[in-house]
Amino acid sequence: MPSRLTAALQALFVTFLWSTSFIFIKIGLGDIPALVFAGLRYGLAFLCLLPFALRPARRAPLRALTRGDWARLVALGLMYYTVTQGAQFVGLSYLPSVTVSLLLSFSPAIVTLLGVLLLNERPARMQWAGLALCTAGAVVYFYPVDIPAGEVVGLVVVGAGVLANSGSAVLGRRVNREGALDPVTVTVVSMGVGAGALLAAGLLVQGMPPLDAAHWLIIALLAVVNTAFAFTLWNHTLRTLSAMESSIINNTMLAQIAILAWLFLGEALTLKGIIGMGLVGAGALIVQLWRTK
Repeated sequence: MPSRLTAALQALFVTFLWSTSFIFIKIGLGDIPALVFAGLRYGLAFLCLLPFALRPARRAPLRALTRGDWARLVALGLMYYTVTQGAQFVGLSYLPSVTVSLLLSFSPAIVTLLGVLLLNERPARMQWAGLALCTAGAVVYFYPVDIPAGEVVGLVVVGAGVLANSGSAVLGRRVNREGALDPVTVTVVSMGVGAGALLAAGLLVQGMPPLDAAHWLIIALLAVVNTAFAFTLWNHTLRTLSAMESSIINNTMLAQIAILAWLFLGEALTLKGIIGMGLVGAGALIVQLWRTK
């Protein structure tokens, strides 16, 4: 088992990989339709992870899945991969990377609210304070409200994706809290279902564009490195780091994406935007930290 410092550095490296995903996606969206792009990424990642689920030691949990298990995993796959990831890719075709990242940062706050309704989990007072900070940050970031017409569609799509992401987090917690399903089985089955539906929808609606070597390189990097490898390494760090430490490290993505988008995409960083992102990030972190307690 790695030391805590090693695990923390590994986790930080994973968040950096996930942050670069926004940059690669924005670049690829210039030529690749959003839904097809997302379907190819997660479909290839599923193929990379499938051999782990088909190992002899993993086959028994796979064969032991009941109809109820399959129903939950299919719902999780459709919610987290088909809707959430599809919405993220579509949103990035309309909105700046920082805006999409900011909206996705609301997921912990919405998960907390959904936990009250669906899991009977009562938020602590500090979590309510975190929710207030998230709201204040969004107000600062978007004030004055002057959204170009072309970005309204992106905001609606990403908003739906945030709700789906939050719902999938609650469903995933319910599945894993029961402890009956192997985590590898949960990941591989849900990813396979969600990626298949996402790719099918993309091919049906947008069609398959001609892809050159550069396009396939971006897809392969996102699938193999930023998804299959990154998720595997992240889960490895969770064996050493506490949930609180992982939450803090994961929360650095908002700043990482903003800096990377400024460096490589030319997206402006204003003082108002930085303050708004800071408030949202702090609010999301408070919600996560008090949930781990």
